[in-house]
Amino acid sequence: MKKNLYNYIKSLDDVKNEDIDKTIEELLINISFFQHERFVHLIVTVFVGIITMMVFLFYFLIENILLIVLGFILLCLFVPYIFHYYYLENGVQELYRIYWKLKETKSLM
Repeated sequence: MKKNLYNYIKSLDDVKNEDIDKTIEELLINISFFQHERFVHLIVTVFVGIITMMVFLFYFLIENILLIVLGFILLCLFVPYIFHYYYLENGVQELYRIYWKLKETKSLM
């Protein structure tokens, strides 16, 4: 998804003035898709983070070594989720900036 997002952003760099209306419509559709993707990844990231914290909490209550192993496995899953969500968030913010720039260019025409 990260690759698709950044390839799409690169494709928007060379928009011609006569294609701005079509590009804005397409951009709004793609922003909604990427927002949905970002929201789903936010839910998954928060869920994995809560489960990870609960496993470490249960380890301190029960003191079973398997819980600490499970906690580190979940932590190894949680860190890439954080980075992936970070890239999605920044990519969608970049799409917003491109949208505003195109709207401004259209209003100046």
